[in-house]
Formats: sequence, structure tokens, C-alpha cells
Amino acid sequence: MTSVTAAKRPGPDGPHSGRNGRDGQGGRGGRAGDPGRPGRPEHKAFGDRAAWLLVLPALIPILILSVGPLLYGIALAFTDAQSGRTRSTQWIGALNFQDLLHDTLFWDSFRIGLIWAVGVTVPQFLLALGLALLLNQNLRMRWLARALAIIPWAMPEVVVGIMWRLVYNPDAGILNETIRDLGLGDGRDWLTGLATALPAVILVGVWAGMPQTTVALLAGLQNTPRELHEAAALDGAGAWRRFRTVTWPALKPIALAISALNLIWNFNSFALVYVLTSGGPGGRTRLPMLFAYEEAFRYGQFGYAAAMGCVMVAVISVLLACYLVGRLRGGEDR
Repeated sequence: MTSVTAAKRPGPDGPHSGRNGRDGQGGRGGRAGDPGRPGRPEHKAFGDRAAWLLVLPALIPILILSVGPLLYGIALAFTDAQSGRTRSTQWIGALNFQDLLHDTLFWDSFRIGLIWAVGVTVPQFLLALGLALLLNQNLRMRWLARALAIIPWAMPEVVVGIMWRLVYNPDAGILNETIRDLGLGDGRDWLTGLATALPAVILVGVWAGMPQTTVALLAGLQNTPRELHEAAALDGAGAWRRFRTVTWPALKPIALAISALNLIWNFNSFALVYVLTSGGPGGRTRLPMLFAYEEAFRYGQFGYAAAMGCVMVAVISVLLACYLVGRLRGGEDR
């Protein structure tokens, strides 16, 4: 009996042993010539190629319409390119940038651009925050109020500029007519006065850009759990304390992001101010983009205008880098 059992039990090196099944030709290791599992590196490489093929249609327009002109403009800044010249363009190195260092008109426009960007961004955010808080309340006809609030955002900047020029018209504008009807004076020419041109343009910029900020902040408010507000109210917290401890911490990332983007967009403004004042009077509203435009297309100094564009790109890159560093540090703190 013992011999029969021993004959049936496979030995450690027998044809059906577990070790041979795993390491040899039988068992879980597969048969001879079995390719085994599909090769994962090949599948990963195929997935990478497929992803690039899907992204390529979106990358090509960016490369052609954005990256290409940017690189060409940077190269143009190191040349003496001008309009109407018969001789070939010459490479002059950093001479355009040296001239910019001593160009008081450019740095004056740069100062005006910073005043404009900050003067539009800060009131724009504060008013948009108040409007978002109001539209977040359970009001009657709230859908209509939200639709009316985004009308300025849907209007092209050229249309906004023409409309506000009619509002500021010194003879028949609604603003001066209202001032006369209220007996506050005869009104004034708001867009040509040296003291009033920049504030008047800033007011238009705030009105035109506020809806975008309002929509972003309103989305953040709607994503804030109502249970937190209800719990704070049960603890006896007032409206201001609920805003400071519940609402603002939830809105802070959105507020920082939209404020940084608004600052960059406002610094790059062109169409709105060009339609309203064309940089006047006396250069009081000449933003850096307007100054570069005049140098390129009014005076034909393409190389010099490209150098101005490079300086503005560098400033915007620094602002964007500061924002990204702040966001990364904020993420680490959390």
C-alpha cells in the first residue's frame, strides 16, 4: 500500500510538481511558446502616441498664432526694422532696449498702465463681490437679475467704447444732461479733460469687466456648503462673522485667481481705451499697448515697438510667476 501511494504522489522534480509548474513548462507558468501577458510598455507607448494625436489639432493653432508671432516679435526687437525701408533690416543687438531705458514717454505710459490696471481691478473685484453676494440670495426674479448682470460681458469692447462716448458726450450725453437737470452745473467734457480723462476711462473699464468677476465669484458661493452657514448661524455668528469664517475661506482661491487674471488682462487693454480716447488728452490715457501701437503703425518703428512688447511680456511673466508661486505655497500650507 505504501508503495502504491508513493508511486502516485509526484516527487519534487516530477512532471507535475509545483516548482516545475511555476518555473518550467506546466502549471501557472504557461505552456511552451506561450507569449504570456501583453507587453505593457508597448501599450503605454501606443497610448502616448494616441494622446499626442488628439492634442495636436489644438496645439497647431497655438504654435502658429501665438508661439510663432511671439518668437518673431522677440527676434524683431533686436533689429532696426522700419516701415517703407528699401534696404534690408539690420541686426542691432540690444540698442532698442537701451533707447527704452531713456524713453521717458514709454515709462510714463508704463506708469499710467499700472494705475489703470490697479484702478480697474480693485473696484471691479469689490463691486463684483457685493453683486455676487446679492445674486446668491433667494430673491424673486433672480434669474432675470443674473441675466442683466452679464450684459456688459457679452458686448464687444468697441461697442462698449462707442456707447460710453455717447454717455460722456459734453453736449448731449446723458451724464451731463443729468447734471444739468439736477442743477449741479453745466457738466464738462469728461474724456478730454486732463484731470477727468483717466478716471472716466477707469469707470468704463470697471463696468465692462465686472460681470466676468461676478460670475466667477458667484460660482464659488454656490459651491460653498449651506450647512456651514447654518451651523455658524446656530452658534450665534452674525453676517460679517459668517462671511469672514465661512464664505471668504471658500472664495479665497477663486478671488486670487480672478484678480491675478484681471490685473494681467487690464494691463494689456487696448481696444476700449483706444475707442474712448485714443490715448489722449496729452497722453493721459496712453497705455503701454497704445504707445507700442503708435510706434509701430503710426511712426513705422517696428523694431522699437517690438522691444516695448518684450518689456511688457517680461513684466506680465513676473506677475504670473508671483501668482503661481503664491498658489504653490498656499497649497503646501494647506
